[in-house]
Amino acid sequence: MGKKDVISKEILKNIARDISKHILHIDIKDDMEIINQEFTRVESRESDLLFQNGDEIVHIEIQNNHHSQMHLRMCRYYTDILFEYEDYKVSQYMVYIGKEKCYMKSQIKRDKIEYSYDIIDMRDIACEELIESDDPSAIALSILCDFKGQDKQTVINKILRKLRELNDDNAFEKYLEIVNLYSTNRNLEENVKKGVEMLTVDIEKTPFYQIGVEQGVIKGVKEATFKNAIIMIKEFQLAIDDVVKKLNIKKEELLEYMNNKKEI
Repeated sequence: MGKKDVISKEILKNIARDISKHILHIDIKDDMEIINQEFTRVESRESDLLFQNGDEIVHIEIQNNHHSQMHLRMCRYYTDILFEYEDYKVSQYMVYIGKEKCYMKSQIKRDKIEYSYDIIDMRDIACEELIESDDPSAIALSILCDFKGQDKQTVINKILRKLRELNDDNAFEKYLEIVNLYSTNRNLEENVKKGVEMLTVDIEKTPFYQIGVEQGVIKGVKEATFKNAIIMIKEFQLAIDDVVKKLNIKKEELLEYMNNKKEI
């Protein structure tokens, strides 16, 4: 059984919805009709995501591994969809999230048939645009994309920090679970684990925290705390919101201090 087979259909549909929104730029609105269509011919087949977008039917398949006859399989989906929605435009996308380079065929040209669909390899998409988004689902997807030669741990830390900044504890746990799922497709499980450990480090037990307290006796508690916060942000790469909460200081005052000291 392939890895895709053990991922629940609900998770697959959520992945497909996120890809539709952030990669294909097709916004699936709350009132958009998601079609739960199961096609039956010789065997039963259920599409990963099928929805109606105005006068268009959009079909998205998530593929985790190579399928030598994927072009034939997608063509069967196409004809099955036409049986139900002949008057609609049909757009098909196969989104590849596997580890190996994608080499599946995207068209059929033989006899009097000319058929094609779009293949999107997530590794061909730059991660930065998704990481800079304020949408947690886009940030989570970025782990599947091209890091453009950047250090893997640095990118993973950035992804986790951004998710932490945008979410409360419950939502963060949800997106962390998604990131962990995606990470297995890029052999990044250990990097995610290290990144989470960095986020949850007990700051008060670090040498930097103790140094800050000692400096506070001489130079003033507030300034020492600000210096300590800068160390945490720069050396530990912690999110500024987490730091100000941990040290019980005002974010505006810290930013002003950093600006005066040319730290930002």
